[in-house]
Amino acid sequence: MRAPLWRDRHFGAYWAAQSLSSVGDSFAYIAVPLLVLHATGSVAQMGLLTAVAGAASVGAGIFGGVLVDRYDRRTLMITADVARLVLYGLIPLAWLAGPQVWLLFVVLPICEAVGMVFQVAAVTAVRNLVDRDRITEANGRLQATYAAAAVAGPLLAGIASARFGPTVAIAVNAASFALSAAGLWLVRLRQPAEDERPGGAGRESRLAELLAGARFLWRQPVLRALTVLLSIFIFLTYGLTDVLIYHVKHDLGGSDRTIGAVLGLAAVGTIAGALLVAPLRRRRGFGVTWIAAVTMSGLAVAGIGVAGTVPGVTALTAMYLCGVSVAGICSMSLRQEITPDHLLGRVTSAFWSTHYSLGPAGAAALTWAAGRYGVTAVTLVAGAGCLLVAVGGAFTPIRRAGSEPVVHEPEPERATT
Repeated sequence: MRAPLWRDRHFGAYWAAQSLSSVGDSFAYIAVPLLVLHATGSVAQMGLLTAVAGAASVGAGIFGGVLVDRYDRRTLMITADVARLVLYGLIPLAWLAGPQVWLLFVVLPICEAVGMVFQVAAVTAVRNLVDRDRITEANGRLQATYAAAAVAGPLLAGIASARFGPTVAIAVNAASFALSAAGLWLVRLRQPAEDERPGGAGRESRLAELLAGARFLWRQPVLRALTVLLSIFIFLTYGLTDVLIYHVKHDLGGSDRTIGAVLGLAAVGTIAGALLVAPLRRRRGFGVTWIAAVTMSGLAVAGIGVAGTVPGVTALTAMYLCGVSVAGICSMSLRQEITPDHLLGRVTSAFWSTHYSLGPAGAAALTWAAGRYGVTAVTLVAGAGCLLVAVGGAFTPIRRAGSEPVVHEPEPERATT
């Protein structure tokens, strides 16, 4: 019988580092929208910042996979942590002279771009930390811990924002990146198996190297269907956090502390999903689990705007996050399982770049519509759209997806002289 994952020293160090970083991220998750709302009072401005930052993330994702497949993944993650430590640290310093909303439109897109490279590296690193048959378990444990941190983070961020102001919460986020970098310094990643390394001394053309991940996604039927459907899902939900904060504060009369409590308690749904995903997938299979999770999320989104109380909004947000957690871990684990290691960074970035490409437009549209037509109408439409995504999954190869074999891409032609 194999030892539990938590006894693996390198996985444990990686786990701890990412958990500490996620606590800080949850502070910024609340503090950045609150800074904009306090300074402008506009939900549309919140959505615009989310859209601009999201566009930068998508742009970075196009090239992030090439970097992750070409350079050391651990070094890239440490560099990204240090960069975000410096950038986020600028915000509370600048705010000492008064609100500087323009700075958020500079710093946040850069941080999101750097963060995208970090996330691509972090996802591919799991493949180099655990055996292939434990990937779903490892992802579930990581996501459960992230979610546990996300319970305490928003609660503390709400308290800190109410008492000291949102800039203090952002300063905590900046400090968390230093802890993450220190933890990653202790991690050692495994080398890929010999048959998964790209062979030959030459190198692909830059264009072929850039497109290799997208080509693999397009040729794999399940991944292709997931990419298309999840791109629609992200368009419908990318701005949901901004809408939720606006709804609680504007429509329900909640305080900054209330917003932190809602998002913190709702993160229990993410924990539940992360703990349930591995046994659900084993018993019900990938397709049924993924479709059911998206269906649950759609029903929850539709109900958020209808709920007229803070506890009701909290429960429905938890339900939404549970579904997102199950569907997301299933999708991520499948990609890690069936993609050759030397392509994993590019496949991950191609997936995320495509997946998030509609997100910025969706965030801008969702928040604009919420300000113009009200939260109830917007969440009903978005929830109905999510349900259609689940129905679409039932008519694609996703429904029959199970444990797919690893596909070994043919080696590219090498340059000759």
